Amino acid sequence: MTSPAPGTSGVVLDPAYGVSLGVIGLGLAALALLPLWAGAIWLSLVVAVFGLFLLLQTRLLRLEFGGDALLVWRQQTLLRRFPYQEWLSWTIFWPGLPVLFYFREQASIHFLPVLFDATSLRQQLEQHLSQLPPAAPPDSPSDV
Repeated sequence: MTSPAPGTSGVVLDPAYGVSLGVIGLGLAALALLPLWAGAIWLSLVVAVFGLFLLLQTRLLRLEFGGDALLVWRQQTLLRRFPYQEWLSWTIFWPGLPVLFYFREQASIHFLPVLFDATSLRQQLEQHLSQLPPAAPPDSPSDV
């Protein structure tokens, strides 16, 4: 059962351009290394192009929290469904500056850049997945 368009069966998160613009800014800032390192131009180019890619993805992709699954849309095309019953844990890295969203399903793990409103993301995750334990940080003693 798929929705015909984003937003018809749940809450669609608004885009947030902070991460993509930040990466582009880092790419431009790398140009300051040019007097010290000739390779800085290539570093700057690679980072800035990655930032432009993220900017495009911010414009095209949408996350929708449906009744039974997280839906990933590219404009009007449903790309992927992540049923909530398969989720094991989730976390948003760096609460003060949310840049990375992690969640684990029974069969795989996923990392997504935060290209959407982080406050709404956290609210929807807490609403739909309140029964899940918080994800342990990767360097916790339980992982050793």
